[in-house]
This record gives sequence, structure tokens and C-alpha cells, in this order.
Amino acid sequence: MADWVKVAGSLSAISAGSRTTVWGVNAASAIYRYTNYDANPWINIPGALSDIGAASDGTTWGVNAGNQIYRYIGDQDSSNPWKGITGSLVRIDAGSRTNVWGVDSASAIYRYTNYDANPWIKIPGALSDIGAGADGTVWGVNAGNQVFRYTGDQNSSNPWVNVPGSLKRIAVGSRTNVWGVDPAGSIYRYTNNDASGVNPWIKIPGAAADIAAGADGTVWHINTSGEIYRYTGDQPS
Repeated sequence: MADWVKVAGSLSAISAGSRTTVWGVNAASAIYRYTNYDANPWINIPGALSDIGAASDGTTWGVNAGNQIYRYIGDQDSSNPWKGITGSLVRIDAGSRTNVWGVDSASAIYRYTNYDANPWIKIPGALSDIGAGADGTVWGVNAGNQVFRYTGDQNSSNPWVNVPGSLKRIAVGSRTNVWGVDPAGSIYRYTNNDASGVNPWIKIPGAAADIAAGADGTVWHINTSGEIYRYTGDQPS
């Protein structure tokens, strides 16, 4: 695949905030951070997580198999790199320190308040996966694979706008870097055009189980076998 370069390792979930902030977890819940060096690409970080969200500013959050929530503080306290945060989530994503979203096992949607003592505000709607960008952009998909973009900062009466398409996974780096995976594993990139009668998605070669998009245009994906790929389709072939 000319559009993707394979990176050594095996992961079951991946998140990218930027070219230099890429995290993943494997099938055994081990946590890995990208070293920015493909010859020896991953460093194991203590802990156990089932999903992870990495932001361009270095912010990283995760949830474990028991739906417990953690924020990474290993750059501040190496003895205990994860701080437990009250709540229960099955999926989480971070666009920045102040743009953190998650969904729980009942598909309820939560946004981080930036205040650990009362950390979550419930947002109307129901989603199974969510993606948050550095610029405040948020997208989600529901159990029926319908696609939604958050507009609650513009229209509080209807915080989600349905966008044509069918996706089971979504990743948001910014308003203009949105990627998804459909139920068959096909990869799609948002065209930045919702216009009626126009398909807002362009299909990108490859097959994925999870996808990650950074604020700077960085994109990674993993396939059903846990193989890891970084997007190079925006560079000379």
C-alpha cells in the first residue's frame, strides 16, 4: 500500500495527537508510546488500558477494561504515571487539555469540565465512539454507524448534526482532519464538504479496525490483525 508505511508492533487501539504524540494499547491492555523512531518505535508505559486518547499538546487519557478513567501524569510524576478520575467510560478521546470527551457503556456522551472534583457534564445524544480535535471539533458515531458532528457550541437545541455516511470508528485531529472506518473496515477521509447530494467522504486504500488523526495531519491505523500503519499518502510517492 503506497499510502501507508508499516510500523513494527501490535496494537488493538491507537490515538494520535500529532506527529510526535502517538499512543496505543495492545490486546493484553499494555500501553505503548511512539518513540518517533521507526527502527525501535514503541516504549512500554506502566499501566493497563483498553482505550486511549492522545492530544497534540501532550495530554493523554485512557480507560481500562473496568471502564475506569485515567489521565496521564507521567511527565509530572514518574512513580505513578496515571491519575484516576471519577467516572465510567468505555471510549475516550482528547483533542487538548481542555477538550476531552468520552462515551459510557450505555452510549451516553460526556465532556470533561476541566475540574477533577466534578469532572464530567453529560451532553444529549447517544454515541458508541467519539473523536475530539485540538481546535474543539468533535465528531461521533452511534451503534447504528450513523455519523454526527458536534454543533452544541453553535446550536444548543440540537447539539449534533447528522452527516451522511456509515462509520463504526471515527478520529478527529482538527476541523479539516477527520477520518473514519466503516463496518467493513474501509477507511474514509472527510472532504470538508457536507453539501447535500455530495458524498462527504473519500475512500482511502487500506483496511482498518481503528484509526487515529492528529492536529497536524498525522494519521495512523491498525488492522484486525493488530498491524500498525502510518499514513504517507500526503507525501510524494
